[in-house]
Parts: sequence; structure tokens; C-alpha cells
Amino acid sequence: MRCSLLLHTQRVDLGDEFISAVAIMAIARAAERAGFDAVAVTDHPMPQDAWMRSGGHHALDPFVALSVAAAATTRLRLLTYIYVLAYRNPFLTAKAAASLDAVSGGRLILGVAAGYLAPEFDALGVDFRERDELADEAIRAMKVAWAEDGVHFEGRHFVARGHTQRPRPVQQPHPPIWVGGNSRRAIRRAVELGDGWMPIFNPAAQAGRRRTPAIESAADVRARLTYAAELAHATGRTAPLEVAITARGLGTFGTPAFDRAAFLAEVEELRAAGVTYLNVNLPAAARAQHADRVAEFGEAILPRLS
Repeated sequence: MRCSLLLHTQRVDLGDEFISAVAIMAIARAAERAGFDAVAVTDHPMPQDAWMRSGGHHALDPFVALSVAAAATTRLRLLTYIYVLAYRNPFLTAKAAASLDAVSGGRLILGVAAGYLAPEFDALGVDFRERDELADEAIRAMKVAWAEDGVHFEGRHFVARGHTQRPRPVQQPHPPIWVGGNSRRAIRRAVELGDGWMPIFNPAAQAGRRRTPAIESAADVRARLTYAAELAHATGRTAPLEVAITARGLGTFGTPAFDRAAFLAEVEELRAAGVTYLNVNLPAAARAQHADRVAEFGEAILPRLS
């Protein structure tokens, strides 16, 4: 089981403590020393105030944040968790992704999703009702941009007739694309167009707010992966699918209340269900505390997951 560490680049309220270059570099280095496989950041370019008041968060631009992490490390993978495809023209996303893959020496994992915040779509001038179609279209357009010269591609809202993009990604044919979302549509996108699937634990009570079906247990993940296997068989896919999910039970990590046995037991259930990657969010109110907890997780937990 491999692990990515979620950087606290959403904590813009704490300023330099988490969102400065110094902070990002320090935590990325700590993650690499501790044995994490990747660092991850989120994406919210223009969240609505009402969503923020209900528990939402801001974020740095993911490619900017991950470029800083890349400059501070040599081995760590760089995961967008997640990047909302429909918010931007796919050729701009392809350029940013290829650029980060180039400057990092081929370490990008492009985690993407269709998105669920209708007001943020409105603010960015994108029709929320088209989000699934736009997400599928974006992946196809990016793959063409990364691979072909003289691109001819007609999308819903753009037309390319004889265009070429450089640089090409270091990773060929392209950086891994991991698709987020619990729905059958998201799973189909992962199987048909992606290299990995990123479900989220989502209580039934939150299914409407997050606009994605509930997943509450390892058994739920296993059931969705059965569907993914059926799709793979029907479409002729033979490549394995990475499966990444954010670990639960870490809200008290670093305190006496943390139940290590229960945490490791759930990780084993997830591994048995087919999960290959854990996204780890370690609580911290300050940069130094976060670095200490990253080191502690690397010493006490990561060896048990290998």
C-alpha cells in the first residue's frame, strides 16, 4: 500500500505557516524523508462564500503548489487531488500538466474529476449540466495534445485545426490520470479513459451535498470495483487500475486518542478490497507540528503498510 500526503495548502487562513514556498518545501521534504510516495493538493479557484461558511476551503493553484514541492524533492510523486477538468480549457490543462511533468522529471499524477459545486461553475462561466461530458472530452483532448502534431480536435466550446503543443510530458504516453468520484459515470470514466480511480468515503447524509453516491465501507469499495471489473472486461481493458482513497481515523493522529490498531485494521480491509493507494491527511495547527507528525507517521505507520 502506497501513501500520498495531503499538503495543507487549503489553510490560507494561516498564511506563511502552510502556503509559503518555505512551508511547502519543508513539508514536501519531510514527506520524502518519511517514506511517503507522493504529496497531494486540492483545487478550488473561486469557491462561493456560502460553501465556505458550511465547511469549504480555499486552495493554492495546484500546479503552482506542486511545482514548489517538486523543486524541493527528487523522488516524490505529485498528485492533484483533485483537479476539476471542466473549469478550464483542456489544452491549458494539458500545457500545465506537461510543464509540471517536465520540470519534475516525470513525477506528476493527474487526479481529476467532473466537480460538484454548481456556484463555482457559474463563477467560472461553465455550464454545470455539461460537467460530465466536458470531463470526458477534456481527457480525450489532453491525450491528443500530448501525443500528436497538427492536432485537429473539435470540442463543445472550442475548435483546434492544426495545432501542436510542446513540451511533451516526460511520462509516455502521458502522466497517469486518476479519476475521482463514486458514481458509475466516474468509474466508467476511470476504466475507459483513466489509469486509476479515486473514490471518497461519503456518508449517505452527505451524498446530496457532494453530488456523488455514498461509500461508507471497504465492502462498498469492493462492490464498486466489481462493477469496474465488469466494465474492463466489456471494453477489453487489461491494464490494472490504481485505486486511491483518503484514509479515515487520522483526526487524532499524534495524540493518545489515536487508535492505531483500528486504523491498521481498516487499511487491511481496504487493501483486501482492492485499494492500492492511501491519501493521508494528518491534522496540524502549525508547520512544525505537521512536520513532526509526518515523521511520526513514517516511523510508526508506513512500515506496517509496505
